Amino acid sequence: MKECLECETEIKGRADKKFCSDYCRNAYNNKLNKDSKNLVRNINNRLRKNYRILDSFELKEGKTRTTKTRLMDKGFDFEYITNLYTTKKGSTYYFVYDLGYLPLDNDYCMIVKRE
Repeated sequence: MKECLECETEIKGRADKKFCSDYCRNAYNNKLNKDSKNLVRNINNRLRKNYRILDSFELKEGKTRTTKTRLMDKGFDFEYITNLYTTKKGSTYYFVYDLGYLPLDNDYCMIVKRE
């Protein structure tokens, strides 16, 4: 006899079944992931927000210019990026997945899309 991992009632059905219902399966997994995944969830939410902000700019030939102030006004958080790319000339691009920005002079940034 197998018992449900959540409510411990007897399970009927397939031999590899672990839960008696979808409710118990969801409740069990929500409890399991609640605290340990909170940090990851918050970081992913910030990365997703940064990506949406960069994606909101219309790119012409794969790039456009804007100001850092405009990015910050939209809620962009410069602390959250996925990777860096440094060119042979020494310029460093900051990427959130396939969209990135290059800090320029006078508070400007060039937004680019990696192909």
